Amino acid sequence: MRKLTIVLASLLMMVIMAGCSEDDALVMGFVPSQESDTIADTVEPLAEQLSEELGVEVEGKVMTNYTALVEAMGTNEVQIGFIPAFGYVLANEKHDVEVILKSERYGSGTYKAQYLVQADSGIESLEDLEGKTWAYGDPTSTSGYLFPAAQIMDEFDVADPETEFFAESIQTGGHDNSAITVYNGEADVATTFDDVRGELEEEYPDIMEKLVVLDYTAEIPNDTISVSSDVDDELKEEIKQTFLSFNDNDEMIKIMNDVYNWDRIIEADDSEYDVVRSTYEKFGDSISLDE
Repeated sequence: MRKLTIVLASLLMMVIMAGCSEDDALVMGFVPSQESDTIADTVEPLAEQLSEELGVEVEGKVMTNYTALVEAMGTNEVQIGFIPAFGYVLANEKHDVEVILKSERYGSGTYKAQYLVQADSGIESLEDLEGKTWAYGDPTSTSGYLFPAAQIMDEFDVADPETEFFAESIQTGGHDNSAITVYNGEADVATTFDDVRGELEEEYPDIMEKLVVLDYTAEIPNDTISVSSDVDDELKEEIKQTFLSFNDNDEMIKIMNDVYNWDRIIEADDSEYDVVRSTYEKFGDSISLDE
């Protein structure tokens, strides 16, 4: 009996220690802005530096899409997530995910969505888009869909821009694809982040002349670094301060820029995303991360 007790106690200790090892490891979740293998290699030094600063193992994990990332944070498979504004709002609502930081680009913590049309299209206002073909990346995209659709709904008193305002819509899968669709004459307008054309100039040298910005939406808070609800306050603060320290580390900021075009990392508060919540409310249950 004594031997059995010792064996059981030993097994229990092994389980506890194994659990501690898993709890001590942190996983950062990313969604590809480029090839998955490329982004995984790019963020490896970031994970290593974060691990060194925090004193725990940190792994960078590339998820298939934002739905997968949000759900992984809900189950604590991922503790640190790089999530855009709309994805964050849904993750916060569904899993109590908390924003701690956000990106700064061109000196701003916000950005706008833009409407791109061909320069010689004759389209001069949003009103001229009625009956045209709309290209957008994804219905869960803050700048590609949510804010432009809400603007059309408000300005033209329609409940569904795709069926009541535009003659046709094309879901392209990404901002760059949307711009290229208009560039190729397969759609009349693309809604993208400002300014996707800069990322396409190498492949399409005349894109800045061929595609022009028709209009912009309201300001949108930048994408986030958020943490799962399982991360305690002390660790949350350590993660936050470590990322902020990367502003003084050229190598780390270059990685952030290579992956998501971040120029700096700045503090963020949940209330900044209320504008996204109020915009999202216009759509009821018609949009979710599961689409």
